[in-house]
Amino acid sequence: MSTAAPPRRPWTPSQIVLTLLGTAVSVVFLAPFAWGLFTSLKSETEAVEVPPHWLPEDWTGQAWTALFETGNITDWFVNSLVVSVCVTSVVLVVSALAGYGFARTEFRGKGVLMGVVMAGLMISPAVLGVPLFTTVQQMGMVDTYWGMILPQCAPAAMVYILYKFFQGLPRELEEAAFIDGAGRWRVFFTIVVPLARPSLAAVGIFTFIASWNNFLWPYMVTNNPDLMTMPNGIATVMNSYGIQWAQLMAGGLMAGLPLIVVFVFFQRQIVAGVAHTGLAGQ
Repeated sequence: MSTAAPPRRPWTPSQIVLTLLGTAVSVVFLAPFAWGLFTSLKSETEAVEVPPHWLPEDWTGQAWTALFETGNITDWFVNSLVVSVCVTSVVLVVSALAGYGFARTEFRGKGVLMGVVMAGLMISPAVLGVPLFTTVQQMGMVDTYWGMILPQCAPAAMVYILYKFFQGLPRELEEAAFIDGAGRWRVFFTIVVPLARPSLAAVGIFTFIASWNNFLWPYMVTNNPDLMTMPNGIATVMNSYGIQWAQLMAGGLMAGLPLIVVFVFFQRQIVAGVAHTGLAGQ
């Protein structure tokens, strides 16, 4: 005997308003993506026509073909992946250890050192470009992977995020492990790290996205075309007539594809991480 499904409740005015508002915001955010996609499917002549039009008159994949034929996009992609993965790995290790150290240990000068870390949140990375480049040059790391990776591994914001998370963990869990004979390192890796998985996932995702999108530092420290990352490589898509807009849009979509994949597959971890790390309003 089947039971009839309960009748669907009619939408309330507030639900209608929120749905319309969400649709409008979605259209605003999707419009640049749609414009880039349609432009990449135009010819170069049509892409610069004035006044512009949304849909191509003659659909063509010429820009995508030219991007792979003339550009070194495979190397750009691999370079971006290597740099972003290495930066994310180092930042996760450094920020987790530093955040836990600040949250759970007492040592002389802790307040001063924490103040130095917090000061890193107030300084724009662009201001540090020249002294960082001078340091990297003196160390002989210009035009190397290490020159692109190491200067991005000073995660003041990520240290603070994990510091706030570790502060909120109950000390009783660690004290019980200490009573059972566990040492500090064992407690950290067997108790603290598993509990911090949502926060670590959020920190890792934010770091990966920031490193993948970083244009300024790889541009400053790299002159070798074989070491260009995706943002730097796409900026070189031009010929004697100037910027190739259709190819530029195709390259931009290629560069954004990994980030879209990361967000689609890890959006639950991003939301959970924001809720656990204090970014939602603490």
